[in-house]
Amino acid sequence: MTVPSWPTALPRPLRSSYRASATDPRLKRAQDAPVPAYRRRYSSVARGLQLSLVLSRAEKAVFDKFHAETTGFGTTPFWMPDPVTDGWPLLTPEGQYLLTPEGQRILLSARLLCVFGDEVPSETLRGMSFTVSFSVWVMP
Repeated sequence: MTVPSWPTALPRPLRSSYRASATDPRLKRAQDAPVPAYRRRYSSVARGLQLSLVLSRAEKAVFDKFHAETTGFGTTPFWMPDPVTDGWPLLTPEGQYLLTPEGQRILLSARLLCVFGDEVPSETLRGMSFTVSFSVWVMP
C-alpha cells in the first residue's frame, strides 16, 4: 500500500493559526498521598496540530479532492511536509544562512505521517480566497 502525499500545489499553513498539542501518555495512579503519581499508559504518543490554509478556488479544489478522494474523507494516513521545519533555511549557530557552493540557501526537509483530526475541515470565504481550517494527528 502506498501512503499518499500532501499535494505540492497547496501553500504552506498559516503561521498565525498553527497550534500543536501533545496527547497525555500518563495514567494517574490512585493513592492517598497529596502528590499525584503517574505511570505510562501508552508506549508512543501522537501529537495534534491545528492548521489553516488560505486557498484560491483552484487550490481549494485540490484540497477538497485530497480530503475526499485521496484520504477517503480523512480515513487514510498521508505524508505531509512538517510545517515547522520543511522549507526553512538551515542556519549556523551564529544565525547565518548555510549556502551551497552556488550561493543558494540550504533548506530543511522533514515530513510527518498524519491522519486528519476528529473534526472535518471547515472553511470561510473572504473576498476571492478561502480559509480552510483543519486538524491532523501526527503519528508517533
